[in-house]
Amino acid sequence: MKVVAKVAKKKETEVYITTDFIRLDAALKLSGVAGTGGQAKAMILEEDIKVNGELCTSRGKKLRDSDSFEFQRVIYKIVKK
Repeated sequence: MKVVAKVAKKKETEVYITTDFIRLDAALKLSGVAGTGGQAKAMILEEDIKVNGELCTSRGKKLRDSDSFEFQRVIYKIVKK
């Protein structure tokens, strides 16, 4: 018997900002991924977040237009309005 695994497609959503950049912890709150700054900090320190495809442990990481972060197979793209 042959087992074939299918990888689910990653979902993408946009996070709109009006400033030049947003800190990662603030982006997590703005997008609804984290309810509080404390939750955002814990998620980042637990290495649950990827920024532009790489693990990020810096909550002060600045995200700019066209940057993205990923949590639980959902990609959040930063878009400056």
